[in-house]
Amino acid sequence: MAKTAQSPRQTPRVVQLRKGVNLEMVRLCCPDASQATLISESFGLALLDSDGIRDLHERLIVETADSLNEGLGERAMQIHLQRVVGAYVGSAHGAGQFYSRAVTEARDMTAKAANEIRDEDLDGPVGFDSAAQRKREFAADMALQSHALRMAAEGAVAGYEQVVGEKWKPFERHIENPGQSIDRKAAELQMSAFG
Repeated sequence: MAKTAQSPRQTPRVVQLRKGVNLEMVRLCCPDASQATLISESFGLALLDSDGIRDLHERLIVETADSLNEGLGERAMQIHLQRVVGAYVGSAHGAGQFYSRAVTEARDMTAKAANEIRDEDLDGPVGFDSAAQRKREFAADMALQSHALRMAAEGAVAGYEQVVGEKWKPFERHIENPGQSIDRKAAELQMSAFG
């Protein structure tokens, strides 16, 4: 008995959005100005000029737009600045996540060091910091770095709003058929040729 040619089964087209990082996500994982100041004072680190960093990056976006004004149309300017600001926000978010992991490691190491039975967590020779102290100092450094990048991102977002006239929001990329690789798509097309 001969088989009749069947058309390949059409799968429904699923379109998902790949969510971008927004400023609220940055604020959740990066220290604010008062926490950064407290960390600086507690660890003897330099105090950051949070407002200065924010203002400088706001001016940077505005001046960038002014210099490109003749060469870019309104929509092109918006797309360009959206990408530039997205880079600042993404960088701050990445630094904030790294800072959060550093704090977790410092807490874990400090809790282990409080257990006097464990030899590997005891302080090193005189003049050397303990492993827990080094983890705490590293976390403090990461706090200031992520705070500085948060302020840069906040300034860039404010500059975007000033230039474009609307709030910045992350670009959301549409994903077609997530989880299906190009090889699989090619194989399906090739197999459909056989009928």
